Amino acid sequence: MAEDTQEETPPVAVSAEAAGEGAPGDGGWETASDDGAGGSERILNQDEIDSLLGFDLSEDDAAERTGIRAIINSALVSYERLPMLEIVFDRLVRLMTTSLRNFTSDNVEVSLDNISSIRFGDYLNSIPLPAILSVFRAEELDNLGLLTVDSNLIYSIVDVLLGGRRGTAAMRIEGRPYTTIERVLVERMVEVVLHDCHVAFEPLTPVTFSLDRLETNPRFAAIARPANAAILVKLRIDMEDRGGRIELLLPYATLEPIRKMLLQQFMGEKFGRDNIWESHLATELWTTQMEVRAVVDEQQVALSRVLDLKVGDTLMLNASPDTMVELRAGQIPLTRGRMGRRNHHIAVRVEAPLTPSAKQAVQRMA
Repeated sequence: MAEDTQEETPPVAVSAEAAGEGAPGDGGWETASDDGAGGSERILNQDEIDSLLGFDLSEDDAAERTGIRAIINSALVSYERLPMLEIVFDRLVRLMTTSLRNFTSDNVEVSLDNISSIRFGDYLNSIPLPAILSVFRAEELDNLGLLTVDSNLIYSIVDVLLGGRRGTAAMRIEGRPYTTIERVLVERMVEVVLHDCHVAFEPLTPVTFSLDRLETNPRFAAIARPANAAILVKLRIDMEDRGGRIELLLPYATLEPIRKMLLQQFMGEKFGRDNIWESHLATELWTTQMEVRAVVDEQQVALSRVLDLKVGDTLMLNASPDTMVELRAGQIPLTRGRMGRRNHHIAVRVEAPLTPSAKQAVQRMA
């Protein structure tokens, strides 16, 4: 019996203080070093291994992962770098509370559980089935998103909309696909939520969310590559003694067109702009001196003729006293006028409006 007990005991070393066997020099550690490996070696137990790998946390503590798992997930972009998202989703919670109360004619409370970053493939693998996955399209952003309704909320909504009594838990029937009536009722609820999303994003930028299709298999709801990062928003919906969870997933590729807006700390923030310096630079720009040339005539001649020019040679211009003179700023033609004389100066009287190219150049500078 003693030999069987020794074979089944795992070779885990225990510190001397915890075991109460005295200091390591008294033999508390050296009993495990008979194989010549040394008395300082220590074998980790399962809890320590889980802590090292970072797999000992629940799903709700995913944002606080440690160990190797935290290093693996460090490539994900945190939603905290997009502070305007939290404002948008807080607005969404308030809108959904009102709209779902009108939709169900019941006392509905919507709460925001958390906002986190996750890889799309990891999220698909973590969806508890059965569930209904709604693929929707963000029209102005030209990309897709995913809205997941869990089974608890599905049966609760069906029970409420079909007149179920309060105080009785919604009956869950597992092992069968969702019926047409259940899908239609959930589809109506999803359309209400997507309309609220449209209203929540409207102060930031107009985005129209339209339902594309409903799926029950996560493989058919793949809207991004498994390694792509996405924003996951978990919403809790409570209807007194019933309720469930809605999860809204937006890939970062969907949010990329409005990324600058989501980086704002507050609505209407201007990045890198100072109104005082803008007005100062505009004032200085209008008083800047610039060189204007009056071009009487232009000719194209052979390079050999130019190299043969000598003192006393004459070039004949194709211009007469009535020929219009072109005014230029650098290579940009400004306007045209007639050459004359005023007092002791040669002058040009403007005879034509400013050219379109000159107006465009001035607008770009302004």
